[in-house]
Amino acid sequence: MSRLARVRNAVAARFSVDRRALAALRVVLAAAVLVDLALRLPDVRAFYTDAGVLPRDLLFELYPTLGRASLHALSGALWWQYVLFACLGVAAVAMAVGYRTRLATVITACLLISLQLRNPVVLNSGHSLLRRLLLWSALLPLGARWSVDARHRSAEASATDGADRGSGRVRSLAAAGLLVQVLAVYVVNAAVKARGDAWAAGTAGRLVFGMDALTVLLGDVVAGFPTLLTAGTYAWVALLVASPLLVLATGRARAALVAAFAAGHVAMALTLRLGVFPLVSLGALLPFLPSFVWERVERVVDDRLAPRADAATDRLGLAAGSGARTPLLPSTVRDLGAGSGRALAAALLAFVLVWNAAALGLLALPASVTDTVDPEERRWDMFAPEPRSTGGWWVTVGTTTTGERVDLSPGTASTAMPPDVDATYPGHRWYFYLTTLRDSPPPPAALGDRFPQYLCERWNRRHDSTLESANVTFVARTVVLDGPDRIDVRPFGVTDCAGTEESDDGARAETD
Repeated sequence: MSRLARVRNAVAARFSVDRRALAALRVVLAAAVLVDLALRLPDVRAFYTDAGVLPRDLLFELYPTLGRASLHALSGALWWQYVLFACLGVAAVAMAVGYRTRLATVITACLLISLQLRNPVVLNSGHSLLRRLLLWSALLPLGARWSVDARHRSAEASATDGADRGSGRVRSLAAAGLLVQVLAVYVVNAAVKARGDAWAAGTAGRLVFGMDALTVLLGDVVAGFPTLLTAGTYAWVALLVASPLLVLATGRARAALVAAFAAGHVAMALTLRLGVFPLVSLGALLPFLPSFVWERVERVVDDRLAPRADAATDRLGLAAGSGARTPLLPSTVRDLGAGSGRALAAALLAFVLVWNAAALGLLALPASVTDTVDPEERRWDMFAPEPRSTGGWWVTVGTTTTGERVDLSPGTASTAMPPDVDATYPGHRWYFYLTTLRDSPPPPAALGDRFPQYLCERWNRRHDSTLESANVTFVARTVVLDGPDRIDVRPFGVTDCAGTEESDDGARAETD
């Protein structure tokens, strides 16, 4: 074998993906979408209607281009959001079971992007990564294994997926792009963390877990063990530095590194308020697992789950013997789509490389791009270069027309430190939103002004009494290592609630 052939084989081995890994990725991504929907559902009115904290007129003011691209912004009514939520849920379920997988994945990606664009204020890195993984997934044969589609797949369809039938691995530009996308998250985060002092000093973990508003479940317990947090800080930095081995290593070494990263993300899920980020990150690691891992998994799936799946598909009339499926598109159109898919994969891969190079300051993006896109979208800087050391809680107090002082929540009615700060946030999406409001540099004034107006409208809608004013204050708590935390009261001012009911437009009233 020539040297060039050996190099080609080595690259293919490191940048190809097992089709069973893609099947597992399909299930995890679909599950992440469904979990994300479930977490959003209690606050649909607050975050996605004209009666909430970001009505469409404010959305279009703050995000004139991206906001108008959202299907969810076609109406400010609550019923419209429920319809689109239901459509996304159905598409995600179809994607999970692998029914018309590519179509289901495209619809899921489009509806999820639309939902995210409806309120970019409540997003974090997990949502950004989920969106990108879905885009790559639309270009890959996610339904080739462990799916309803796999039971109907013909030899011709399997060959056009770009898979090596002998090894069961997908060797394509899209497969390589998926791996590069995930690797970029770790590499960029490692580079940005290296620019700060806290990670090199081992104090970053203590700063992160010192913010009570961010810790959940076991996080409050872990926060009491500074030595453990220091060790965890160094361990995570070491993993980030070693992240290129996710593609450079093979076999058991790669599997061990994936397991180490997975353990880190599980630890995050059990201790920190990060939304779907840990689940999405776990799914993103699956394509790196070597084939020998999936051979063991497949034995379990075949022995325990396959008979049940067969029975289910038989009841639905989807068994392999029930006849060939009619293709959605003619063969010529599908061939054209395959060529377009390769071109799109090349464009996406170039985008990933350029985008992340810009995030590291290696090149400058045009002003037309930087002015349109939220800065948070241009980098993977989770807790970097220095972890945010200031958390705190919100005090939201209203005064009715009869002079009664009432708690408006989210938040608390007192500036005294509550027993559990994270309990003052109704959910992680409120945490994202309120964190944006108090961050420095400050958000646009219109966004901050809308929050107390929303509190006024919500109170007047839900109660017999009428609110005269709303007083919003943020009590900042800055973590000080080896010393008492610093408390700083930051009043946001008093808002006059007079006329908030009369100012509701028809679309806003419709959501009520």
